[in-house]
Amino acid sequence: MKLEESITKYLERNRIDRLAPKAVLFDMDGVLYDSMPRHAKAWKGVCDEAGIEADADEFFAYEGRTGASTIDILIRRQFGRGATEEECRSLYKRKTELFAEQPKAPVMHGAQGAVGAVARAGAVSVLVTGSGQGSLLERLDDDFGGAFAKDRRVTAYDVRRGKPDPEPYLVGLAKAGAMPTEGVGVDNAPLGVESASRAGLFTIGVRTGPLKPGSLLEAGADIELESMEECERALERIFRLAPEAQTNA
Repeated sequence: MKLEESITKYLERNRIDRLAPKAVLFDMDGVLYDSMPRHAKAWKGVCDEAGIEADADEFFAYEGRTGASTIDILIRRQFGRGATEEECRSLYKRKTELFAEQPKAPVMHGAQGAVGAVARAGAVSVLVTGSGQGSLLERLDDDFGGAFAKDRRVTAYDVRRGKPDPEPYLVGLAKAGAMPTEGVGVDNAPLGVESASRAGLFTIGVRTGPLKPGSLLEAGADIELESMEECERALERIFRLAPEAQTNA
């Protein structure tokens, strides 16, 4: 689907006549940083140590959940009960340690350009992540030129219900002072895409992980792209063509 067509469909679905983005809300893992393989390895290490059967690839499907939610899934499956607060705390602490022991995750190719496109358009960037991974959060200012101000970040510690619930993106919109139809969401995982779509944002799904084509569209993305380089071009076009698309809708 072409970008212009996806904008028109979004406008029709929301019964509005214009898309005027004030903010672009970015996921972190798999969008800003090429970090998901390291997360998967860390989670698998935690499971091995705790006697929990798991496959590293399954953690790509959990991307976007809070750590506590992921741990609860694993504990329920293995032991037939919910995870305790202590298990959530200790297992996530260990997962964080195993992640930090790995080589530093690189910035995702094209991510800095995509964030730059938002600044050039006079809009603001907001972080919406299910992670609380300090080793990445602490790099944001250096890697993205201060685009993600501290008061425009939503992490696992800012919400009660993680993705796919719309709460993370709704909190991000509130931090940006924007209505849902004034925001664009960028996520690479089905759960994150569902969260952004349910929050009412025009949602860009970027298939940077091992997902089958169309899976992000199925999750609710308005358009599915294959790289953050494509995302940069799409964002530039959204800011440039939105008025024309609105007039023709």
